[in-house]
Amino acid sequence: MIKKSKKILFTVLLLAVGILLIVFAAGLAFRMKTEKPEEILRAYFSAVEEKDYESMYQMVDPDTLINLDKEGFIQRNSRIYEGMEAHNIRIENIQEISSRGKTTVLSYDISMDTAAGTIAFSDETGFVRTKNRYLLLWNDGMILPDLTPSDKVSVVTDKAQRGRILDRNGKTLAGPGIASSVGIVPGKLQNKEEAVKELALLLDMREETILQKLSASWVKEDSFVPLATIPKVSELELMAENPGQELLQEQQRQEQLLAVPGVMLTDQEIRTYPLGEAASHLIGYVQPVTAEDLEEHKGEGYDAASVIGKSGAELLYEKELKGKNGCEIRIVDQAGNTRKVAASVPREDGQNIQLTIDSGLQQSLYEKFQEDPGCSVAVNPYTGEVLALVSTPSYDNNDFILGLSDTQWKDLNEDIKKPMYNRFRQIWCPGSVLKPVIAGIGMKTGSLDPEEDFGNAGLSWQKDSSWGDYHVTTLHEYEPVTLKNALIYSDNIYFAKAALRIGAETLADSLEQLGFCQKLPFEISVAESHYSNTDKIETEIQLADSGYGQGQILVNPLHLASIYTAFLNQGNMLRPYLRYRENPSAETWITQTFSPEIVDKLMEGMTGVVNDPSGTGYGACRQDVLLAGKTGTAELKATQEDSTGTEIGWFAVFPVEKDASRPVLLISMVENVKELGGSGYVVQKDAEVLEEYFGG
Repeated sequence: MIKKSKKILFTVLLLAVGILLIVFAAGLAFRMKTEKPEEILRAYFSAVEEKDYESMYQMVDPDTLINLDKEGFIQRNSRIYEGMEAHNIRIENIQEISSRGKTTVLSYDISMDTAAGTIAFSDETGFVRTKNRYLLLWNDGMILPDLTPSDKVSVVTDKAQRGRILDRNGKTLAGPGIASSVGIVPGKLQNKEEAVKELALLLDMREETILQKLSASWVKEDSFVPLATIPKVSELELMAENPGQELLQEQQRQEQLLAVPGVMLTDQEIRTYPLGEAASHLIGYVQPVTAEDLEEHKGEGYDAASVIGKSGAELLYEKELKGKNGCEIRIVDQAGNTRKVAASVPREDGQNIQLTIDSGLQQSLYEKFQEDPGCSVAVNPYTGEVLALVSTPSYDNNDFILGLSDTQWKDLNEDIKKPMYNRFRQIWCPGSVLKPVIAGIGMKTGSLDPEEDFGNAGLSWQKDSSWGDYHVTTLHEYEPVTLKNALIYSDNIYFAKAALRIGAETLADSLEQLGFCQKLPFEISVAESHYSNTDKIETEIQLADSGYGQGQILVNPLHLASIYTAFLNQGNMLRPYLRYRENPSAETWITQTFSPEIVDKLMEGMTGVVNDPSGTGYGACRQDVLLAGKTGTAELKATQEDSTGTEIGWFAVFPVEKDASRPVLLISMVENVKELGGSGYVVQKDAEVLEEYFGG
């Protein structure tokens, strides 16, 4: 019985093996039938596209590989094709030109895109038929025409110069500069362990990082191994009358570095930002591309050595600034001589980008407010040109070029003043700086008569007992309580009453007509201003508070500047812009926001704010230039009784006369001014800026 079972099992196994052999033979026959020379040719170049050099080798007759084994074949093809950045390989017009015995010859046209442009040529390739397949008779000319086994392919890059970023007067805001590269020549190190410890301390680096750089596979005894990039200290800077403590400390550090045997400093071209902290949030910075950048910007001309804009104008104008590298693909003989240039594209340097920014005004605003958390915007109120965009405190974008140490990065991120936070892009509670806007809406809707005396309500007021304990408070009593005086004295009670007269729906609609809840049409994206945390003004108290710029109203400073341009352009709000034009012309964003008659009434009050001794902006009054404007102090507290809340100080100011020699509309905001004198602190700082601006 057992013998019978074994016999059956053996028979089944024989049948199974027979079936497998039949299937294999059929598959082989099918493969021989379908894998014609044309199909192998297409498969070969498809494998090139996919960087599948192993498969390419399997298709080639090894007898045709002169002095190349499998590893040599794969290495030669991979280095050349990938070095040229060959892609999008196209095979066309395949024709059989001869077939004798086991050999078939095909002609074809090939084209491929490379770092040096498109390479296209015609070629002929033979195939030999073996027992069960065709094999490609390979030669070096399949890669590039006229390439011989002894030749090499050299890819030479002519690096494009990144375009400069310039201010309105042609001064550099971002451009080429020189730094010092700190490096080690390993063969000259005398005490490696001690040297690494000292360098780690001087460069704020980890010892492990330095050792890792020194142990790289390419490093030899006479190699220069770069460790860090540091500022270049020139003799001219040191010879200046007051070179500055930071410069002297840097000089001392570099002397200590050079005292370490084996350490060298060499010049290195870098991107530099002359204004540094004064414009870092506006200009931004570049950094070396990452693998993610290369993937995201595939086919746009970036390589592993490229830099890319990461923020600010560097990011905004990246396409124009970056340029396009030149490239030449050369066939080089054993002596290193160029036998042939297979393809080339010329270098295209990046465009220079000129901005409307006045670097003097930008620097002045930064210097006056550098210790204060806040921001300033300045525009030409007749053209819409943005003259300054400042966020304080700030960071030095040059540090991102030189490379931030762990300590520097930690300090930036843990600083309670948030120097990396771009405040001019955010929205803030405007306080009284919004009162001219509310007054304009009141007159436009017929809710407010500028000559009407609202009557002296004292320093605290509520509509009626339905408000409970809530009162609107103000700082000054005066008479008569008309619009002009209400602006001069910045009367909260007057504007709370004005808002109640306007009504919640009308006020909301009117603010939307002034660009609230809309994207500001500006090159740099900024947060949208809004009047409520919901889609409407919910309560009567919220409405009253909105009248003097509180409640839930939040406004972007540049948007507020755009609204203020209406006071100087017959009621038309201008669109702000950043890209310089040789012949600047105003572009209206929103037309006829206020009539000329309304603007005249508003200007009476705003002129009084700066020029009346009782005005809240009197600290900016000048004898040479007639100014107008509005102050604002926004209280941020949990309840009316809250004494721990903070205050935001504002000042908006501009020359009244259209023929002013240097027209400017300046709006500054500072957080936490409660202990500094409220908006008066901002007025004094802006007055100092304007003294420099009109004087210069």
